[in-house]
Amino acid sequence: MSRELLILTPEEEAPELRGDRGITLVPDSEVKLHAPDRRLLLVEAGSLVARCSCWWSAVPMLGTRRIGVIGHYAAESAASSATLLARACALVAAQDADVAVGPMDGNTWRRYRFIVERGREPAFFLEPDNPDDWPQHWIDAGFSPLATYTSAVNDDLWAEDARTVPARRRFADAGIAIRPFDATRVADELRDIFRLSTAAFAGNFLYAPIGEAEFRAQYDAVLPYVRPELVLMAHAGERLAGFVFVVPDLLQARRGMTVDTVIVKTIAVDPATGGMGVGGVLLDLVQRKAAELGYRRAIHALMHETNVSQRLSRRSGTTFRRYALFSRALR
Repeated sequence: MSRELLILTPEEEAPELRGDRGITLVPDSEVKLHAPDRRLLLVEAGSLVARCSCWWSAVPMLGTRRIGVIGHYAAESAASSATLLARACALVAAQDADVAVGPMDGNTWRRYRFIVERGREPAFFLEPDNPDDWPQHWIDAGFSPLATYTSAVNDDLWAEDARTVPARRRFADAGIAIRPFDATRVADELRDIFRLSTAAFAGNFLYAPIGEAEFRAQYDAVLPYVRPELVLMAHAGERLAGFVFVVPDLLQARRGMTVDTVIVKTIAVDPATGGMGVGGVLLDLVQRKAAELGYRRAIHALMHETNVSQRLSRRSGTTFRRYALFSRALR
């Protein structure tokens, strides 16, 4: 049966296509927000069988190499994936990209990477998931892991690291105070979190800036599920010096289970406050607060192999899942 590959510019609307093969179009609102340079749709007899989007206009560099980003990925089979990824690589190479990187929906603030070692833990709230054969699709297309990530679980929320008490003494001397998220000042709190996040993550792997409106939309979607006691803010005077953002694992409830696990989504520390132990203290305090509220476990989610968060996690967490971001040299 013949297949047709459609390549759409940002201005072109996708035709009506059936999703009876398990692949559906990316919602128009998401396409508009993510602003890919091109969208690729592989169609067979009116059914969508694979899709992806490509970015090259506003993407970070990989050292001195230009990259083309491939995201919004889905494919019903290895054969459809091979056609799709070959064309996507050719497309970004034609725009002078030296390396194709993915899966990434434009930047690392959005959905990116694949689960490559699932382990025995079920999926958790806010975790991106993928069919187990999708990483092999990319490997078959000439990609290999570029960066790896892990998630870990801590089953002892009452444990306190020996460095916490002396670090809190240093905080008192430096005028650093820790308090929970103020739900009566959501706009101000999120503005401070946005500003600190952009400063704290600027040196992260493949960092690219994000607009405050998109950042706010991501957090607004999660706020209805947040307990303010589980979002801790460290202030040095009026300046936010660090925060930890934690949410309950709501997927447990959807499976008919008691929600006894929290997700440590983000830990960020102002670079000007680095070296004082703010991140470790915040993690210790929020985990013990979760224990006080009746939770039993904490998942340290989606940590890059070289990030400080992974070093903090190793104090109490045990790795149970691994992820990878892939790349392929184009020249």
